[in-house]
Amino acid sequence: MTDTELPAAAAARDRRGELLGTAAEVFAEQGYNATTVRKIADHAGMLAGSLYYHFDSKESMLEEILRTFLDELWDGYDAVLGAGLGPRETLQALVTESFREIDRHRAAVAIYQKESKQLVAQERFAFLAESQRRFEKAWLSTLERGVAERAFRADLDVRLTYRFVRDTVWVAASWYRPGGQHSPDEIARQYLSMVLDGIAVRE
Repeated sequence: MTDTELPAAAAARDRRGELLGTAAEVFAEQGYNATTVRKIADHAGMLAGSLYYHFDSKESMLEEILRTFLDELWDGYDAVLGAGLGPRETLQALVTESFREIDRHRAAVAIYQKESKQLVAQERFAFLAESQRRFEKAWLSTLERGVAERAFRADLDVRLTYRFVRDTVWVAASWYRPGGQHSPDEIARQYLSMVLDGIAVRE
C-alpha cells in the first residue's frame, strides 16, 4: 500500500465505523425488522444506494455490529476468567467489564437484548447461541465456585442468582448514556454493593 493509499484506507475504515454506529442506533431504536437500508441511509445523510458501497445488506451491518460487540466482550471476559481471581473478585470483575461494554457498545447491547431470540433461528446469527452458552457457563461456574469455597451463601440458588445479575446488569443498556453523571465503573460498584451486600443497614 502506497503512502497516498494509507490515508484513503483509514478514511474508509473510519467512515465504515461511523455508518455502523448509525445503523446500530437505528436498529436499537426502531427494531431490526422495522429498519430498512433507506432509514439507515437517511440517518447517515446519504442515499441508500451509496450505503451499498460499504455493505451489501442490513444483515451484514447487523452481523458486524453484534460480532464486534461480542468479540470485545469475550476478550474482556476471558481475561477476567483467566486471571486466577477468587469467585467474589471474578464476579466483581465480570460485572465491571459488562458495564464497560455497555458504555462502549450501548446500542449493540440493546439490539442483542431485544433481537437475539429471533436472530438465533437464522444460520447467519448462530454465533449468538454459542455466545449465550459460553456466557451462562462463565457466570454459573463462578457462582458455583463461590458456594463451594464458601465465598457465597450455601443456600444460594445459583441459576436464579445468575438470571437476576444478568438481567439487572444488561437492562442498563436501556437507560445508560455514555458521558453521563456516573462512569461505568462507578455504576458497577453500586450494583455490586447491592448484589453482594444487600441494601439493608447491617446492625
